[in-house]
Amino acid sequence: MSGLLKFITCGSVDDGKSTLIGHILYDSKLLYADQEKALVLDSKVGSRGGAIDYSLLLDGLMAEREQGITIDVAYRYFTTDKRSFIVADTPGHEEYTRNMAVGASFAQLSIILVDATQGVLVQTRRHSRICALMGIKHFVFAVNKMDLAGYSQERFEEIKKDIEELSEALKLQDVTVIPVSATEGDNVTQKSDNMPWYTGKALLDHLETVDVSEQEETSFYMPVQRVCRPNHEFRGFQGQVESGSVKEGQTIVTLPSRETATVKKLLVGSDSKKEAVAGQAVTIQLDKEVDVSRGCVLTDDEELPVVKSFTATFLWMDDENLAVGKEYLVKSSTKRIPGFVKKILYKIDVNTGEHIPADTVEKNEIAVCQVELTEKIVLDVFKHHKTLGELILIDRVSHMTSACGVVESVDTSEEKPYFEKDDIKIGGYIFEEFYFNLDNAMMTKADADNQTYHPGDVVPSEGDSFKYPDYFDIISVKAKAAVLIRDKKIQDIIKLEEYQFGGLPVLDERGFALTIKNQKELKEFLAEFEETEEKNLSEFHNKWSRFETYRKIVCTDNFWMI
Repeated sequence: MSGLLKFITCGSVDDGKSTLIGHILYDSKLLYADQEKALVLDSKVGSRGGAIDYSLLLDGLMAEREQGITIDVAYRYFTTDKRSFIVADTPGHEEYTRNMAVGASFAQLSIILVDATQGVLVQTRRHSRICALMGIKHFVFAVNKMDLAGYSQERFEEIKKDIEELSEALKLQDVTVIPVSATEGDNVTQKSDNMPWYTGKALLDHLETVDVSEQEETSFYMPVQRVCRPNHEFRGFQGQVESGSVKEGQTIVTLPSRETATVKKLLVGSDSKKEAVAGQAVTIQLDKEVDVSRGCVLTDDEELPVVKSFTATFLWMDDENLAVGKEYLVKSSTKRIPGFVKKILYKIDVNTGEHIPADTVEKNEIAVCQVELTEKIVLDVFKHHKTLGELILIDRVSHMTSACGVVESVDTSEEKPYFEKDDIKIGGYIFEEFYFNLDNAMMTKADADNQTYHPGDVVPSEGDSFKYPDYFDIISVKAKAAVLIRDKKIQDIIKLEEYQFGGLPVLDERGFALTIKNQKELKEFLAEFEETEEKNLSEFHNKWSRFETYRKIVCTDNFWMI
């Protein structure tokens, strides 16, 4: 056998996707007896004059049957003598493009149906582009309803030429074009006598023999799904090996913390193993304590990018238009982190591929955007590392998936610090503005000018959403440093171990006031931070920080334009 093939059917409404797969199941004798009887009975009360309606095998929802269209993604599993298959039959209507994209995300091959009486339509181009976006490399264009086109070779060649132009424009790698009739069975499971001019394989024969194997990624990496600690003696990192293999005794790197450790124990299920390979769910115990939590990556490739900003191509799925500056949850692999769309570079015309300047993106449109995250994560270009290069945007209010996309490029340039002196660097966003949008109940901070402040520089003391005293201190426990502001100028930037409380207001690098009133409380603050685990940082900041002392949120309708 040739192994498992996961494929998707897509195309415009009523192109015959469900009928095509139903015919394969029926002709291949892959139905139970009761399914076959039910199909015959249902067909007698259907719209084909009593003839078997093969689409009923896949269109399971009542709403679908009544409208004669597919709404949900219907997954079917079947096996022939030569191969096992999983097929996702997806909706053709533009309204359900997001459903189609979900089906495409799992597939190795796409069957795109083209109505021989209508030719290549906008939906054909849209679905081809989305399948290519999702990383599908193998395509079958099934030119359906050849019976209604009189089995015309001339008509087939005309459509085939359009398909070849589309394939070249989208840079599709492996394309096969087959003339079929899903209702009559021509070239579906067997070669058709009605089209002797076609010398290629029937559709099922092609699916049984097509080689979808790809060059595998060689380096090992595993996004951490869960940290397992059943007792004080064992701490394991659980996840699925996405690439390469990992062995007991192997030296690996943790990202983004970039610590080195050795694999002490390897578990597949409850069984101890010497080695685990791509596709296996494993638990990895290391020989020492490392800074790793859900969303981190274990790897043997320390060159994997750890970035905060990137460019991605998105299929917009939300009824509400994409808003530049609005904060979304970015889900990449096992990591979920706040981020925002910094800029829409352009939209892509699904028909021509033209790049169109845009300020907003509507449902079912494709756009290339710059995205900024709140912190650095392990991310890479989709064509280099599939799992680390695919992502979704989630609306923070409705929790609906707003977009799916793939990473086109990552920004590996060093992030500019807010304050710097010699080897002391402090981040934060103390001089950035906060705005609140009343319509969608979302708060965001405006983009800063990326200026780095040094001793002697004048700092802004007042903005739309902040007003600071002329004399104050900034301490950053993360950077282990302090900034001394005197008469709106930076007097000095020092290491935190040298800092002494001098009676002035104390702020953190975000502009939050710290409730430190004397040297004793400063020591308590620093000691508590050292003892606080990552998961309890919110409790620590709730105790010591006050947002409203020097900051306020300004209500505005267009905060992303400021």
